[in-house]
Amino acid sequence: MSNSFSDREKSFENKFAHDAELQFKVEARRNRLLGEWAGTLLGKSGDDLKAYAVAVVKSDFEEAGDEDVFRKVSTDLEGKADEATIRAKMSALKTEAKQQVMTELD
Repeated sequence: MSNSFSDREKSFENKFAHDAELQFKVEARRNRLLGEWAGTLLGKSGDDLKAYAVAVVKSDFEEAGDEDVFRKVSTDLEGKADEATIRAKMSALKTEAKQQVMTELD
């Protein structure tokens, strides 16, 4: 009985770790896509666009949640996109990012 419980506990821990890793990948991908979108609005291309997308990804490590990413992009896009547009884009890109990551896992 104890072994069965231990196996079950390990299974839940593994699932939790897998789900957390998947969530991290989706959010990082969403942030990169958001950075590419925002960078394009800012007139960036090539290496500058890639560097900006990386900066958006890195901005997510400032605090828990999405507000740090939103704040960076919103500040950078001042006058080019309003809050509703940015938040809608973040939501749409999260769905797109999840589809991309799930496809890569197949």
